[in-house]
Amino acid sequence: MKEIRLMKGNEAVAEGAIRAGADAYFGYPITPQSEVMEYLMLEKPHERTGMVVLQAESEVASINMLYGAAGTGKRVMTSSSSPGISLMQEGISYMAGAELPCILVNVVRGGPGLGTIQPSQADYFQTTKGGGHGDYRLIALAPASVQEMFDFAGLGFELAFKYRTPVMIQTDGLIGQMMEKVELSEQQARITEFDQSWATTGKTPDRAQNVITSLDLDSSRQEQHNIHLQKKYQEVADNEVRYETFDSDDAEYLFVAYGSSARICQKAIELGRAKGIKVGLFRPITLWPYPMKELKAAAAKVKGILAVEQSAGQMIEDVKLATECNIKAEHFGRMGGMIPTPEEVLLALENKIIGGK
Repeated sequence: MKEIRLMKGNEAVAEGAIRAGADAYFGYPITPQSEVMEYLMLEKPHERTGMVVLQAESEVASINMLYGAAGTGKRVMTSSSSPGISLMQEGISYMAGAELPCILVNVVRGGPGLGTIQPSQADYFQTTKGGGHGDYRLIALAPASVQEMFDFAGLGFELAFKYRTPVMIQTDGLIGQMMEKVELSEQQARITEFDQSWATTGKTPDRAQNVITSLDLDSSRQEQHNIHLQKKYQEVADNEVRYETFDSDDAEYLFVAYGSSARICQKAIELGRAKGIKVGLFRPITLWPYPMKELKAAAAKVKGILAVEQSAGQMIEDVKLATECNIKAEHFGRMGGMIPTPEEVLLALENKIIGGK
């Protein structure tokens, strides 16, 4: 019999990490993601699997704990919300440079600054364009349900170790706080045997010493390392694009949205089709690598696109890049923690795309 529970999104990603065989979680509380650590503390996964759960003294401390534990080849995760993720950016860049696998969960809140504890999607630029310094990328998964919060923990670890890179699960306060039924997979054992050719697990006589660092003062070696990273990111872009469509087969217009905004758009589609407006949805699941080719193909079949985001307009830039500005594409969003209604989304489509052609 399948195990099904009613869970918050924050709880689901925590349970997903436990069941994916995570070795450790290091984090610091901040609304609206505090339930991630609270759930882990209450569940006591050290009694179930031996998983370590530790509240660090700050976000800076937690990301550096991740760096150290990931360097030993362990499956490690942290979570935070927008200002906390900002504090982690130096460490995230270090981990990307040192090619260390980990999961980062950002339950986005409104900003800039401390802003509000209400949901937002205004961290898109930070995640997809590189919030820290240097030429690096993060694989970014955008769940649109509590079930995907659970599922993406396991997927995140799979991708992180496949490419030896940090993976961001980019969600928002709405998905993190909402409750839905979740089908739970079976508990996976923590991995004890793995590729130790790069990890700091102790030097064996048959190989050279492993040194994990993001520093190299030799310019030629550093350039070669950067070239290696770019080849890896291209491999990710070639093989790990994820997206889905909804009611798009006969669509004349297209919403492009991710996360909770995609769910709002699904209701807007229902309202629009009741009025005779043939509109569909293109939902990026990977914010990076962004489904550029797939969106371009979908856009070629419609008259116009409305990018719906809970921000001033960030993903709209990738929408225009993907479509090469060959089709009318506009943005609609709310800010400051205000969540757009399906009625507002449909009205924006009518005013900005259909009526503005």
